[in-house]
Amino acid sequence: MTSSTLTMFGAEWCGDCRRTKKQLDQLGVDYQYVDLMADPAAADVAREISGRMSIPVVVYPDSSHHVEPSNADVEAKLRELALI
Repeated sequence: MTSSTLTMFGAEWCGDCRRTKKQLDQLGVDYQYVDLMADPAAADVAREISGRMSIPVVVYPDSSHHVEPSNADVEAKLRELALI
């Protein structure tokens, strides 16, 4: 994970994950999607970052993160980082 990359940890069964992924796609933001069903070991990474079992976990290029963010939270952070 490079510092210029936004990373999202999620799973297809997770409604919040699908919503956040759709938002990032619609905003045209480059991001790395880590599918926790395809890569179960990545769940440990997401848990280490967030300190929680909840998903999605969105890690921003400035190393900050959101857990289960609202669309407004994601959009505000992307604007703060000048990614949109």
